[in-house]
Amino acid sequence: MATDTDQLIRLFAEESRVRAFAAVALGAGSPVEVGRVAGLSVKETELALRRLREQGVVTAGDDAELGVAYGLFKEYAREAARRERADEAAGSPGSGDERADMVLRTFVRDGRLVRLPAQWTRKKLVLRHIAEQTFEPGVEYPERTVNEKLRAWCEDGDVDHVTLRRYLVDLHHLRRNEGIYRRVDESAGAA
Repeated sequence: MATDTDQLIRLFAEESRVRAFAAVALGAGSPVEVGRVAGLSVKETELALRRLREQGVVTAGDDAELGVAYGLFKEYAREAARRERADEAAGSPGSGDERADMVLRTFVRDGRLVRLPAQWTRKKLVLRHIAEQTFEPGVEYPERTVNEKLRAWCEDGDVDHVTLRRYLVDLHHLRRNEGIYRRVDESAGAA
């Protein structure tokens, strides 16, 4: 089943459609203006606008003035947020699904953290992955060892090991007591 996002990606995979859409977004109100602003031939403009209208991202008002269907994009954004909340409630971000794998491939490469995601649910997923890959549950680690292990994740990245350690403690992936850290055994908490 194709999602709205998949449809948009396919729609905008064609350069002429992107250029025509951009021209409309910048105020070109007629096909002639769109073709001129986008640098497209009459035929390219007609084909691009037809496809953009079919998908509902460009509309024509009563006066035939072209415009962007901003409401449609807002609805897509609301639907994506609803799906994300449902996924989070179901616990799927950490369950190894395709979306989680994609997030990890984006932010973790060759055993290194490229950067932390801005989106909170993705950030939590990446931090959980780092905790699970770096520390054994129940094993005690002195702060120096924790720092060394986290520095390895941070080489050539935008995040330092101190920030990473703070997040892991704040999210309860690691517990700290008098300079000794221990990864929480999450399966024991569920029993």
